[in-house]
Amino acid sequence: MAEIKEKKLEFVYEKIELPLAPVLRKMEARGIKVDRAFLKELSKKYTAELKKISARIYQAAGHEFNIASPKQLGDVLFDQLGITPEKQKKTAGGQRSTKESELVKMRALHPIIDDILAYRELSKLLSTYIDTLPMLLDKQDHVHTTFVQIGAATGRLASQNPNLQNIPIKTELGRAIRHAFVADPGFMLVSFDYSQIELRIAAFLSGDESLTEIFKSGRDVHSEVAARVFHVSEKDVTYEMRRRAKVINFGILYGMGVNALREALGTTRGEAQEFYSQYFNAFPRLAQHIEESKGDASRRGYTETFFGRRRYLDGIKSPIPYVRAAAERMAINAPVQGTQADVVKLAMINIDELFEKEAPGKAYLLLQVHDELVFEITEAIVAQLAPKIKEIMENVLPLSKTNGIPLKAEGKQGKNWGDMKPL
Repeated sequence: MAEIKEKKLEFVYEKIELPLAPVLRKMEARGIKVDRAFLKELSKKYTAELKKISARIYQAAGHEFNIASPKQLGDVLFDQLGITPEKQKKTAGGQRSTKESELVKMRALHPIIDDILAYRELSKLLSTYIDTLPMLLDKQDHVHTTFVQIGAATGRLASQNPNLQNIPIKTELGRAIRHAFVADPGFMLVSFDYSQIELRIAAFLSGDESLTEIFKSGRDVHSEVAARVFHVSEKDVTYEMRRRAKVINFGILYGMGVNALREALGTTRGEAQEFYSQYFNAFPRLAQHIEESKGDASRRGYTETFFGRRRYLDGIKSPIPYVRAAAERMAINAPVQGTQADVVKLAMINIDELFEKEAPGKAYLLLQVHDELVFEITEAIVAQLAPKIKEIMENVLPLSKTNGIPLKAEGKQGKNWGDMKPL
């Protein structure tokens, strides 16, 4: 306690972490209902598809082999089929790498590559989720995860046995799994997620005027950034420009350097450097803030969130350049991601109080997936509770504290987590 006081962590300890513990225990006890029959069907469908893909891979290779063995796969790709990537990466053991990021670069060189990537995705979905979840259900078909309260060094929650924070969302095949998470009879699943919260936090922590102005006036941040980086008017921003601006926006928050940006955008180094410079010309205060964050972390050895949560960075003074660079990236990201984690935790505590007061036994918080909260609410009261949840989430930090930048939360509802319609 003396150390907590000395480091001014009372708020984090007393107002965030202590009151959050019972909320997490309730979430774990409630669990979330899973549709066993749906997973069974999905398993049949994906297993059949996996057989077809394997057959195509064996045909291309001219014989059967263990697709899951990196060594055998490497022999087939590089020796038998003669695929030669530009810069061949090797594993620590000296084998030629067949990891996903390397395969993606070889896509254009042979049709077998797409099949291998599809095979890997399907077998991972089957083994990690579809065939495993049914074994973890209780008698009421609920699955109970365990939340790790400070699972990440930034203060974010983690979830384990099973991890329900990484249920896939990026691909069609992965998203299908979300349909298996369903509401109990008489209930509705309701989810709220914070819109672009990390960028909003970066805007008010840095005090960048241009970025602040975009959020205050409710304009679309990715389109605005695209307009500034590509020097076009906002109405001329194309889908591709906006997509690239989004990569740049999030890349900068994660301390991405020019090389990482080049890779993420799939452009040349010169072009990535140009985007980088344009970005910081458009948002000079943000650029300054990033440099200050690195300097402060190097001087003090730690970073702080808005609420005072610390993250200690051992490598920030390392003489080894890549160790120091990694610590500097964390120094840029930790205050932003950590403040976001604090905000979501505070929202959870306040919403739990609302449910206890106004809807005991009729509304439950089930899951937290970083920016998103998933609830189960009696159908009859969704309409009256939803606006109150939204209000709590948007007002965790009043405008006086965020330099006038509003936090925005968007709600959806549905009978399962995969089919949600905007509220």
